[in-house]
Amino acid sequence: MATTTTEGTQPAPSIDSEPVDLGATPYSLARAVHARRAEYVRSRSTRIKIGTWNVAACPGTDKDLEQWFVDSRGLDRDFTTLHVDETTAGETGRAKAGDDDPEAAQIPGGSDIGLYVLGLQEVVDLTLPKEYMTRVVYTDNTATEKWQAAIEAAMPRGYKLVVAEQMFGLLLLIYASPEIASTISNVSTKQIGTGIGSWLANKGAVVTRLILGDTTRLVFVNCHLASGATSANLDRRCADAKQIASRAQFDPVVVAGVEDEDGEWLGDEDFAFWFGDLNFRLDSLPGEDIRRLLTLHARGEYDLDSSKQAPPDGEGIIVMRSSESQDEATMNPSLHSQEPSKGLGGESLPDPDDFPEDPSQDPTSLQATLDSILPHDQLRRVMKDRKAFHDGWREGPITFLPTYKYDVGTVGLFDSSEKQRAPSWCDRILYRTRKDKQEYEKRVSEEEDTKKKDDEMKSRGIEDDDDVLFTYDPDTDGEDQPKTTTDLGYDEYDENEDPGAEDVITKDGLHDRIKLDIYTSHQRITSSDHKPITSVFTLDYDAVVPELRSVVHAEVAKELDRAENEGRPCITVIAEGGRGHDDNAVDFGDVQFLERKTCSLTIANTGGVGATFAFVEKPRDDEDEGEESSETGWLSTSFSGPDGVQSAGGAKSGNGTTVTLEPGETVIAHVTACVTSVSHLRSLNDGNASIEDVLVLRVEEGRDHFITVRGTWQPSCFGRSVDELIRVPDGGIRSFVRERAIEGSISYDTDQKFSAPQELFKITTAMEDLAERCIADEAMLGDISLPKAPGWPLDPATWTAPIHTQEELGVALVAALDTAKPLLPALPLEAPSPHKLEVLSSILLLFLSSLTDGIIPYHLWVKLSSSLPNLATTPDAKFKILDVLSAAPAHNIALVFLTTALSRIAAELTPVVPTAAAPPSIQRRISFRRASPAANAEEDASRRRKAKERRFAEVMGPIVCRSGAGDKDKATKERERSIVEVCLRQDEG
Repeated sequence: MATTTTEGTQPAPSIDSEPVDLGATPYSLARAVHARRAEYVRSRSTRIKIGTWNVAACPGTDKDLEQWFVDSRGLDRDFTTLHVDETTAGETGRAKAGDDDPEAAQIPGGSDIGLYVLGLQEVVDLTLPKEYMTRVVYTDNTATEKWQAAIEAAMPRGYKLVVAEQMFGLLLLIYASPEIASTISNVSTKQIGTGIGSWLANKGAVVTRLILGDTTRLVFVNCHLASGATSANLDRRCADAKQIASRAQFDPVVVAGVEDEDGEWLGDEDFAFWFGDLNFRLDSLPGEDIRRLLTLHARGEYDLDSSKQAPPDGEGIIVMRSSESQDEATMNPSLHSQEPSKGLGGESLPDPDDFPEDPSQDPTSLQATLDSILPHDQLRRVMKDRKAFHDGWREGPITFLPTYKYDVGTVGLFDSSEKQRAPSWCDRILYRTRKDKQEYEKRVSEEEDTKKKDDEMKSRGIEDDDDVLFTYDPDTDGEDQPKTTTDLGYDEYDENEDPGAEDVITKDGLHDRIKLDIYTSHQRITSSDHKPITSVFTLDYDAVVPELRSVVHAEVAKELDRAENEGRPCITVIAEGGRGHDDNAVDFGDVQFLERKTCSLTIANTGGVGATFAFVEKPRDDEDEGEESSETGWLSTSFSGPDGVQSAGGAKSGNGTTVTLEPGETVIAHVTACVTSVSHLRSLNDGNASIEDVLVLRVEEGRDHFITVRGTWQPSCFGRSVDELIRVPDGGIRSFVRERAIEGSISYDTDQKFSAPQELFKITTAMEDLAERCIADEAMLGDISLPKAPGWPLDPATWTAPIHTQEELGVALVAALDTAKPLLPALPLEAPSPHKLEVLSSILLLFLSSLTDGIIPYHLWVKLSSSLPNLATTPDAKFKILDVLSAAPAHNIALVFLTTALSRIAAELTPVVPTAAAPPSIQRRISFRRASPAANAEEDASRRRKAKERRFAEVMGPIVCRSGAGDKDKATKERERSIVEVCLRQDEG
């Protein structure tokens, strides 16, 4: 089969699992799974067959593809010396019945190959400028489709296409066996043009990177370098090769869903294969001599054996040598003596026939001729001179005739055209392992170090001093070191040596092995002037077994989750003091307007590390910005220790503080609900909002805790309209809404019960009673002194009651109004009467401002403004105002109620003269005042009363009149004050 594996025997993997301390280091899931790759990696073996052919745009070349590339026919033992491993040959030899080439050697093919890699050149004719420019502008896939059809018809069933990439005349096709195809990933293919301007694609390469088994990186380069036999053409070929190597960048590798940050380049792979028409020629040899010599071999006419034909022309062939190959053996073969060899003592030596035959040792063999020609190969020279392919690239033994140039349709007949081109090995297959590249880089580094030492010695002027004793380092000095710098560029090899399998440590740290089994040409393929060549490699690699990796992935994920949970802060939250039974819920029960309710949460650090947490502040809408409370601000939080003291060391954050608890410590979180926003109040009354929210307790580097907060809203008379309130009966709004099952606002179809809101009557009546009580208390009690400011008790700036007293008494008054209970009994007896009056005033202001329509609605305000443009000069202004308001009787009566009560309160708080029955303390206080006539006293009292009424009107004007939203101009404010003041002063007398 194309691929073999030994999963059943469970061999020891070639790598060890890396220890991973999940508790100490925050490993990602992908890295942690990769660290245990030894548990899901198993050894596999496959063969890679690479073929390259310059088809010269000849017709019919696709018809020959099956026999030479897939079936491995077209070989001839007369034209090649194959070194086929016996085991490999025994297992894969596939002699076919009726083969027309019985002498052809058989090499692996068919289903014995796991990966077929085919590189073709000149699949289209680009010699015509018109056709070339057409292909620059338009995309033509005809050639690709033709060759795909040819190779797919030749291959066994089940093989899958991995890559099909054409760049003008270059075409790269890669097919994988069914076993291999499913393990291939991260395929990245790039086109690199090196033609005119170093970019046009008439020359260049198609490069592909793929990963086999999720472990082994393979790169395939199909190229066509610059042609020509001149030195300039040679330099261009070297430049093309360098350009391809420098521009071959691939997409980032994605493993287990994790993508590398950067892409990979040529040189980052584990195994690379560079093939194609490299166009390197033979130097310093007469083309005619080479052609004549190789032709004699091809015809079987070259043999110096006495039993066979004499050498042509009775002379030996002289092979010229270049200066670059002067260390090579000469081509003058010595003939073996026909007499038995004798030793020094005259004894007979072993018969040479008893030794294994070696073609290179036979001076008449084709291999001996090839060995004498190869030192003149340009590719070998540029590798040695470090001009190209010197960075670790190597080639298998060349045991076959040159691949170029032949007469089309002939076997062994070299170029007979006018150009008489010299034969050469233009078509090559090179390969390189990661180990090869690393060894080259190491040698270069050592060379640079040596050069630095030499330069240092030269700078000291001791390079010619023979008396200097140099230090000997056995680790760096010795016979194994390179003798010259040129030896660093290219390692000579014995063409007849079988290198065997080579161990390579891959980029992922695995141990792979590769072995070159076959490197040969197919001389009997005659449809092009080039001969196709093939290489077969055996690759032993460690591949990921998906099923085993899934098991490891699940285990690692579970372990990471456990380790993460142990290392993350962990708290436990228990709700206390509420009515709910859910530990993660707070239930405030019944919630009414202005009422402040608080529940507690016990928070304990139940983890192994410190925990820092805080409640997340919810964002406000732009229109709510600046409001003290809103629909998102009716909840507040704070922290305190178990003893009730505010938690120390906390930083202010959001609604509360940021608290840090060590393991085992606890803290109390207080959650307070209080509806104070009028807009929120109206939404609750209308059923558009509810007492429900979710608090988010955020733990740094831990999980969030979500705490449900809920309550039951109690309907209120605040935040309603006048037309709603006049329909509420004596029992109060709460019982009325509950009995009628009203959800939201009260319908105007409901029967009207009062001519004006009874709540307004109750508040103003109670204020009148308290005003009288205040005057009496001031007269009778020495510790009570009423504020003398004109705006007291309506002006908030004049209030003397503490804030907590205002809040406490205000809640009691709201509850009394909503449940139709008397107001004054709802207030505590011990509270001073001035404080009670101030709280009643604040409730009056809040009640009036919360009315959705106001005492004087906007439409009536507009009518008043048009009918009474100047109140100061209008006679009987109050009656005309009331006449306009008669269109809305409830609002008319409500205004009369309000202004009458305020006028009485102003009169009560500014008496003309003290009564005769005043207490002594009052008499004493008055006795210190400057005496004045009775007329002056009455005038002074009248002036003070008018000042109070004016201030009352200034406070009440914007609340009573709904003159429109937004900033009001000075004239509007003055008109609002005038309307209320007119209604107040008309009650004099």
